[in-house]
Amino acid sequence: MSLTLYTYFRSSAAWRVRAALAWKGLDYQVVPVHLLREGGEQHAEAYRKLNPQELVPALCDGEHVITQSMAICEYLDETHPTPALMPSDPLGRARVRALAQAIACDIHPINNLRVLQHLKRNMGHSQEDTDNWYRHWITVGFASLENELARLGSKDFCYGGAMSLADICLVPQVFNARRFNVDLAPYPHIAQIDAHLMSLPTFADTQPSRQPDAE
Repeated sequence: MSLTLYTYFRSSAAWRVRAALAWKGLDYQVVPVHLLREGGEQHAEAYRKLNPQELVPALCDGEHVITQSMAICEYLDETHPTPALMPSDPLGRARVRALAQAIACDIHPINNLRVLQHLKRNMGHSQEDTDNWYRHWITVGFASLENELARLGSKDFCYGGAMSLADICLVPQVFNARRFNVDLAPYPHIAQIDAHLMSLPTFADTQPSRQPDAE
């Protein structure tokens, strides 16, 4: 099997996939797609043919192209089940998916690059406005996520004392929160889990600053 990942160093969705690949010890080729250069390389015709959504990441497994980070991570978990990213029991899998989707579906999409660009370019909002927008939706999402992690008794990992898809989603979102100067003091469970996860090679080696296209 030959894996190729189309990625951007600062993309949180791409980081999820890099972390999943690292957790499973899979080798892959990197093809950087710069989301800002020349209007965004994701809009170029060659990449649009690969991924009509014009988003990163995209994973090529041989001749097959898989898009959407969550689908890619679950694909990797099903094709390379050890070490797992999902619990073995149905309730555990539901818990992990709920935590992961609270980030990937409720926080990240409305703070994605194309949304921020639309706020500025098409709706006339200032940089301060868009930064406040970003921080608002992170704090709204983190408040509920923190409560759920506290209810589950989470400490070093989001669920069940083991790495999961929820952790894969959490770390990049915390990174983004710090980039936009979000105070993490109100979210002690999130901060504790993130600190533990960032001490692991799965995340330490896949963080944006260590990518070949990092600026």
